[in-house]
Amino acid sequence: MDKLKIRKNDQVLVTAGKNRGARGRVLRVIASTGRAVVERVNFIKRHTRPNPQRGIQGGILEREAPVSVSNLKVICPECGEPSRVGRKRLEDGRGLRVCKKCGATFS
Repeated sequence: MDKLKIRKNDQVLVTAGKNRGARGRVLRVIASTGRAVVERVNFIKRHTRPNPQRGIQGGILEREAPVSVSNLKVICPECGEPSRVGRKRLEDGRGLRVCKKCGATFS
């Protein structure tokens, strides 16, 4: 699979699905399946059994489920706009991610 253009701690905009238009921070990227977990987006209910040894109370918990990376757009930290991400190769061989709208580089 190709290298993903989304990384942990990126601010993203959801472009499709029930949470369309929501913005959030990427908590985790699952590169093997092309999905990412975004903060406060795509909540699911998880029924958990209590486990006193681990300190788990049990009940119905809500947590974020992964979203497909194709439904996310990175928000540029410079211009604040959701944009596509390009790649730029430096002379020393390092690669940078670049905003397609304003040309700024991401960390």
